[in-house]
Amino acid sequence: MKTFKPYNPDQLYLLPPALRDWLPEGHLALFISDVVDSLDLEPIFSVYEEGDGRGQPPYHPAMMVKLLLYAYCTGKPSSRKIERASYEDVAYRVLATEQHPDHDSIAEFRKRHLKTLGGLFVQVLKLCQRAGLVKLGHVALDGTKMKANASKHKAMSYERMCKAEKELEQEVARLLERAEQVDTAEDKEYGKGRRGDELPEELARRESRLKKIREAKAALEEEAKVRAEKEAQAARGKIEQRRLKEQQTGHKARGKAPEVADPKQAVPEPKAQRNFTDPDSRIMKEGATQSFVQAYNAQAVVDSQAQIIVAAALTEQANDKQQLVPMLEEVENNVGERPKKASADAGYFSEANVTDNKLQGIDLYVAPERHRDGEKIGEVSRAVPSPEATVIEGMRQKLKTSQGHAIYKMRKAIVEPVFGQIKEVRGFRRFSFRGKQKVAAEWLLICLTHNLLKLFRAKPALAGA
Repeated sequence: MKTFKPYNPDQLYLLPPALRDWLPEGHLALFISDVVDSLDLEPIFSVYEEGDGRGQPPYHPAMMVKLLLYAYCTGKPSSRKIERASYEDVAYRVLATEQHPDHDSIAEFRKRHLKTLGGLFVQVLKLCQRAGLVKLGHVALDGTKMKANASKHKAMSYERMCKAEKELEQEVARLLERAEQVDTAEDKEYGKGRRGDELPEELARRESRLKKIREAKAALEEEAKVRAEKEAQAARGKIEQRRLKEQQTGHKARGKAPEVADPKQAVPEPKAQRNFTDPDSRIMKEGATQSFVQAYNAQAVVDSQAQIIVAAALTEQANDKQQLVPMLEEVENNVGERPKKASADAGYFSEANVTDNKLQGIDLYVAPERHRDGEKIGEVSRAVPSPEATVIEGMRQKLKTSQGHAIYKMRKAIVEPVFGQIKEVRGFRRFSFRGKQKVAAEWLLICLTHNLLKLFRAKPALAGA
């Protein structure tokens, strides 16, 4: 008869098991546990020192951070899935040391410490830097549209708001008049026994809707005034430059002088929209599907050495034009030095951007205009850009040189796979939170865990180096 290895599902342990032994050496969960133990979690611990000590003791912050980081690394950040995994998944059971935090505790911890969790991004980036995964020889910048935790069908245009406001005002007035008539009739029949402050359900619903529309309309109007004030300041600056030039040359400047509009008279564009669920998000066109979604524009600067994200941020602006300078400045803030070369697509180009003094010392490769996928920037030339060329012409010539062509061609291979790994492999396509501040912190958390995974996978290579 064939002899099998012993199998006894009811076998008892003779000695207490070591939890780490449940996982093979080099497992991602053990790696994350070790990394978190090396991080400074004092900002989280300090929050609990402010309490009065009453009630049940909270779960240990280090354990909760480990669970959340592992969940984000594996693309399962749902608090309910984490709770279930603490019973069913060996890796979660090891990280939780056989404790089982309920989903409410997990959700509350993440919500309470979200900003601090996002702030761990720089600490993990420093670990990557010390491991030699960040060289800053060439960084590439790009943005991706990430869906907001809100439906685009909950958005309304300024034009529609104005129309809906009038319609609701008329409906509320009619309902109030009808309510008054009913009150008068009931007072005659039953006497004055009612409080008089009860609102019919239909009236309350319309009044609350009217209030939301008015708030959203006022917010759009304020945004329009702020934008108009910035445009007015820029126009006044151009007028002053024009005046100084005329003073120096003694001749009247050509062309029409810029007009300075009154910001107080500014009104939103009729198509300007605001979402009632997440007002900070905007309707944007998603590049991959070319469909319009309620989203945020998630930005990342990626180092070419090992695709480490060296700067990350989030904006509600669909256009990337304003992001080049602050994003490259953020690289220096995070790692202490500037990149030697930086590339970005045409969405980031403007003469002001590529000539900004804040980016001095960075060799920029930013396309002045968009090109279809697969279309070459132009014939490769060995000619050196002419000093007399305009900023746009100079950049065009620079990208046509063999060096410029090769560097710009690398841009896609550096940054776009990072978004693919985040969206396709780990499944992050929609944010869990609402409001720009919270969403920005979650984006940092997503980028932090991307870097953690890169550091984890580089361990064998680093060990052999």
